[in-house]
Amino acid sequence: MARSSSSRLIFRRGMFAGKRSIPFLLLVIFFSYSAIGQKKSKNQLQREKQQNIQKINEVEKILKQTSNQRKNSIGELSALNQRIKEQENLINGIKDEVRFLDSEITENNDIISVLEDDLQKLRAEYAAMLYAAQKANNSTTRLAFLFSAESFDQLIMRLKYMEQYSEARKLQADQIIKVQEELSGQVRVIQTKRDEKNMLLNEQVRENNNLASLKDKQAKLLKTLEKEEKKLKKDLNETRKAVAKLDRLIDEIIKEEIARASMKAKSADVIALSSSFEGNKNKFPWPVSSGFVSVGFGRQNHPVLPGIIIQNNGVNIQTKEDERVKTIFEGEVRKVAFIPTLGSTVIINHGEYLTVYAGLKEVFVKAGQKVSTNQDIGKIFSNTDGVSELRFQIFKNTTALDPQVWLRNM
Repeated sequence: MARSSSSRLIFRRGMFAGKRSIPFLLLVIFFSYSAIGQKKSKNQLQREKQQNIQKINEVEKILKQTSNQRKNSIGELSALNQRIKEQENLINGIKDEVRFLDSEITENNDIISVLEDDLQKLRAEYAAMLYAAQKANNSTTRLAFLFSAESFDQLIMRLKYMEQYSEARKLQADQIIKVQEELSGQVRVIQTKRDEKNMLLNEQVRENNNLASLKDKQAKLLKTLEKEEKKLKKDLNETRKAVAKLDRLIDEIIKEEIARASMKAKSADVIALSSSFEGNKNKFPWPVSSGFVSVGFGRQNHPVLPGIIIQNNGVNIQTKEDERVKTIFEGEVRKVAFIPTLGSTVIINHGEYLTVYAGLKEVFVKAGQKVSTNQDIGKIFSNTDGVSELRFQIFKNTTALDPQVWLRNM
């Protein structure tokens, strides 16, 4: 509001101050629009900050549940790694807010400088007008000026000029007061921004200390896990056997789907469903309401064991205990199966596409059942280490797709 009123003020001054006011008017308009753009960006940063804090709280819950069940596990390390990532995002967001405030403070300083310069010129003009008015107020001088007119029309014009000159002097005095008020307002604004910047800098120091503490905890946890190499390798082998069973199950379903498709031409419903599925790429909801990707798609390095590569045909989403799992799109349940170590698995058909939800302890659907988008299909399974993790996969025919490319930002 302060900058908008400044624009109106300068516009009124321009009515009698002439071309001298135009550069200042343009400068104030530029600052006003620049400030509006920054305000939007700043609001966006503040929204992102709140989102980061929310994510930190979610990861903290997951980390607490995992560490309460069993200290020093891969699940605890995954949650801690994600916690550090979110902490770094929060700190970067604070740094961006500080940069925006620095920019706004610079702009306010420029406005103050221009206002001070303009105020000085206004005062000089007003002093000159007062000097001229004092001379003109001499009754002899006024009468001489009026009666030296060569015609009656010129006499009337001189009377009007004297009235306008008096009015201009009053306007000049009003504008001096208004520019002084604007200047005082800008000084208050800049002080508020400096106070806000100092608060953010203090917050940044606190969050940096929190980050250092988290990284120290991460280093200690890694050292502890490195000493448990035998157990980690044993757990990895068991998981690989379970994943191999899951892969065989998916292969069987895919072969059945291909065989079914080859027996008859694709129906209009299948084509429409496949097309609709493809059209929602990057827009699908996540199969769980909270959590993070603990293992990405494709070839991934083991988080502790050097030289060990994990092949993942989907993504692992670590989440909270008893989290409900939802289908990302309408379709038909093709298979419900139980796999030791992983828990129950639900495979859903979406035309040419399949989605796989592995790691359930309870299942709410059955084979042949039609399901809708965001329908609850089960509850997440927690292993002996207290890790609640969904293995989520998307296939187009025989090709495994990266789910993060298809799901919207979480």
